[in-house]
Amino acid sequence: MTTDRSTRRRRRRLIGLLFVVAATATIGAASFSLAIFTSTATVGANTFTNGTIVLGASPATALLTADAMLPGDTVTGSLVVSNTGTSQLRYAMTSASTNADTKGLMNQLTLTVKTLGTSCATFDGTTLYTGTLASAAFGNPLPGAQAGDRTLDAATHETLCFAATLPLGTGNTFQGATTTATFTFDAEQTANNP
Repeated sequence: MTTDRSTRRRRRRLIGLLFVVAATATIGAASFSLAIFTSTATVGANTFTNGTIVLGASPATALLTADAMLPGDTVTGSLVVSNTGTSQLRYAMTSASTNADTKGLMNQLTLTVKTLGTSCATFDGTTLYTGTLASAAFGNPLPGAQAGDRTLDAATHETLCFAATLPLGTGNTFQGATTTATFTFDAEQTANNP
């Protein structure tokens, strides 16, 4: 029995010794892990600035005006469309016309829009639109590239030539008729926007 007791004591001492050795090793490792060299580097001043899309139109009002228009008369005007932003844009034009007197002059007048060509006086540029004033449009204001859209690089402009004509065959029902048209230009970025 004494050998069993001695064996048990030795085992207990051995287990206790193993715990002490394990604890010492853990404390030693922890001490050594706190004594390491370190270094840090920072990279600052990371600046981001967004580009701009800025569409302008000049003149902003009264591009085409006519008082006492008669059948066969034509009025002309030129419009400068500009991109004062920092990125390329594409734009489209739509129009809206009034019919307050119910005579329908907006459907009788014809409108032609051309690129500059030689000059607006010679009216020899590329045709962008020709048809009634009521449905005047080129391009499409929906997002993405559309047929007829125009592009302008940053800090550039282009001149468009407009001509509105009261057809020679216009009848008496249009005497004294009046309409007002508004041309709207919508632009969007071309980059990342197919």
